[in-house]
Amino acid sequence: MNKLTHQQLAERIARDIPEGAYVNLGIGLPTRIANYLPADREIFLHSENGILGMGPAPEPGCEDPELINAGKQPVTLLQGGCYFHHGDSFTMMRGGHLDICVLGAYQVSRRGDLANSSTAEPSSIPAVVGAMDLAIGAKRVYVMTEHLTRQGECKIVNTCTYPLTGMACIDRIYTDMAVMDITPEGIVVRELFGDVTEEYLRSITPVALTFALNAQTEEA
Repeated sequence: MNKLTHQQLAERIARDIPEGAYVNLGIGLPTRIANYLPADREIFLHSENGILGMGPAPEPGCEDPELINAGKQPVTLLQGGCYFHHGDSFTMMRGGHLDICVLGAYQVSRRGDLANSSTAEPSSIPAVVGAMDLAIGAKRVYVMTEHLTRQGECKIVNTCTYPLTGMACIDRIYTDMAVMDITPEGIVVRELFGDVTEEYLRSITPVALTFALNAQTEEA
């Protein structure tokens, strides 16, 4: 099955982030989006540990150990960028000042519940950090994830079985196979990637899907 790589998915999501948006890219896969943001758009990247105005990842050998994001990855700071106390950072998150956040996920339910902090396995370490605040504080919340786990289980489910990070908080899901919106009527598929077909996506997704391919999607 031909589907998107992580880099291709990051590039696809970057195209949907509008001019002037204040954006948080969650730990893990979503941080790759920073490397593909259009250079002609002014987009303000935020990190929970207290940075606003991040740029793409630094070139190898140019890392500043004092300048890292919430995932402890080296970052760059664009002209006009700043850093501040993490208490102020969480005030921005909880106060609804972020336009978009993009989070990873273990599971997303048909109504937009998010589980991305723990699988509840005895060996797993809870890592909620700022995800709970982002999930309820950002104006729009996107998920970036693979459609299936390594065991072949779909991450889009009717009801999450893992501990919830947020309830009914997800607006859009980007997987390596499709773009899907969470709507009051259910999950609407807006775009398919690679050679993924409607029939195949239905066969692997245990949730009712409505297809509105190439339809106008709501901007953030």
